Amino acid sequence: MSNLDEARIDVVRRHMALEITHDWDGVIATFDHPRYELMGPGTIFDGESAVRSYFAASREPFPDQANEVIAIAADAATDTVLVEFWLTGTHTGPLKIGPRTIPPTGKAFRIRMAASFEFVPGSDRIRCERPYYDQSAVMKALGLL
Repeated sequence: MSNLDEARIDVVRRHMALEITHDWDGVIATFDHPRYELMGPGTIFDGESAVRSYFAASREPFPDQANEVIAIAADAATDTVLVEFWLTGTHTGPLKIGPRTIPPTGKAFRIRMAASFEFVPGSDRIRCERPYYDQSAVMKALGLL
């Protein structure tokens, strides 16, 4: 593994750890240009303002949202780091799904998911994070489906 691959893996681990502590300035600093493409619903948050709104909206229903890395690997040929992880949280705030708001259930969830982190070529700065997940898995874990 090259030094750049190791640096990119370190950036992804730091990025994910900063998300747990809600250090949004630190998370933003890991990007070249902040961008999330949520592959479950197909939503894109492009730019710092949009990404910060995503952080606020996603943590309102699950303020204790966390992740536990299962596996992580870098692919220099595609400037990508792939991560498989457990996403956990407790539903303690309002959950907005479209026009519907689901009041807190107090229930916890733990779902397996993956994310790809695309990097600027030759750099350890993230170009885009793409989480892959099934939103219905969270709803099922909360007993809402």
